[in-house]
Amino acid sequence: RDVFYRMGFDDKEIVILSGAHTLGRCHTDRSGFEGPWTTNPHKFDNEYFKNLLEIKWTERKWNGPKQYTDPSGELMMLPTDLALIEDQKFYPWVMKYAEDEELFKKDFAAAFAKLLSLGCPAHCKA
Repeated sequence: RDVFYRMGFDDKEIVILSGAHTLGRCHTDRSGFEGPWTTNPHKFDNEYFKNLLEIKWTERKWNGPKQYTDPSGELMMLPTDLALIEDQKFYPWVMKYAEDEELFKKDFAAAFAKLLSLGCPAHCKA
């Protein structure tokens, strides 16, 4: 939250940008974490938010960093993902985006545009 606040984002925007986890997966060789957040990590939709609310997440027992798994062992969430449903200021936004995919897409476009407009410091440019 502190990092996002320093960049000018509010709680709603933090939740919405976290929704980018609907795409892709973690790879142990890159982040130490392993697995996808959604059943179709190539589709931009609101499944990430639905999964946060509808699935019972348990801590994964493994030799990697702390992460959570669904009952099937196929999906994962990070501690920062679960913080979105544990925090009373984040939770209402998770509910809204789980219920309304079009609102998620509209708000994501605005928050992502804001993120892009911040640019990249000189040290991260090729």
